[in-house]
Amino acid sequence: MTLRDLAEVTGYTVNTVSRALKGREDISVRTSRLIQKEARRQGYIPNALAASLRSGKTKTISVIIPDISDPLFAILLRDIEARLRERAFDLFIQNTDEDDERERRAVLAAIGKKIDGVIICPCQKSIHNLQLLQDNGIPQVLLGRRFRGSRLACVVADDEQGGFLATEHLIRKGHTQIVFLNGPTYVSSAKERLQGYRRALREHAIPYRGERVFEVPISPGECSRVLGALLRRKTPFTSIFCFSDLMAWEAISFLSSRGKTIPGDVAIVGFDDIQSRLFYPYPLTSVGYGKKKIADAAVDVLLSMIGNPSRKPRQQLVVDVGLVARGST
Repeated sequence: MTLRDLAEVTGYTVNTVSRALKGREDISVRTSRLIQKEARRQGYIPNALAASLRSGKTKTISVIIPDISDPLFAILLRDIEARLRERAFDLFIQNTDEDDERERRAVLAAIGKKIDGVIICPCQKSIHNLQLLQDNGIPQVLLGRRFRGSRLACVVADDEQGGFLATEHLIRKGHTQIVFLNGPTYVSSAKERLQGYRRALREHAIPYRGERVFEVPISPGECSRVLGALLRRKTPFTSIFCFSDLMAWEAISFLSSRGKTIPGDVAIVGFDDIQSRLFYPYPLTSVGYGKKKIADAAVDVLLSMIGNPSRKPRQQLVVDVGLVARGST
């Protein structure tokens, strides 16, 4: 069933049928409803490929993220998809597993499919994959991470302030032996959260001790491995600040299995405040921010770049953070 077939069935011109199916306001409501009803009855499906060849746009955005199974990215994807749907764009999702080569293949797939734009949470092991998008004229917005000094548009949380708030919260609870389970510091958010951790210690005249700071690979099980080594070395600590809520929950699970009570023996703070949107049984203190605000801003900036290629976007949007205190501290 083509537009021409539908025009013959309804008795209207191809142009009228096309405009009615697109919801154009210059077609009467009665005519539009009649054509749309007949299109559903006949099983008409728009040819997206033909439309993209005519317009030069696919109306599709690629979102490239480290791990769709991470609840944080699931929340962000849901909000991104909702915002894109409001603007009549489709979504193409790809995982990288924090792997630079997989990220490159995802970027090549987006370019090959003539995607209109890309929202990407980059691996940050290099900037080459992002330059590949740029070289091919694909608009992009970085999500949650940024390259300092680059001109790439990004939407991020205030990670440095978040690291400060988490650490200061533990200090105000009476803790001075604070372990920081951080992500790899080639990731901008991990680097900035470490800066916030150090600032809080400095402002409260607590010495920074490198043996209490760990770069933990962003994958399940690594947090337990690090904590196991920490307990074997008998390094004294009374609290932990974790790079993410997932790390924090893993830390709680591991320490509980070793007979530690939370927060009696060890207080724990996470980051991302997943419990603001997903309800888990253990009340975790965490650094939170407007995840919908980040998702909406990423979409809006990208679509602005697509619609106005000559206009330079605001390069960096930084979303405020706040500490949400719960039972783990």
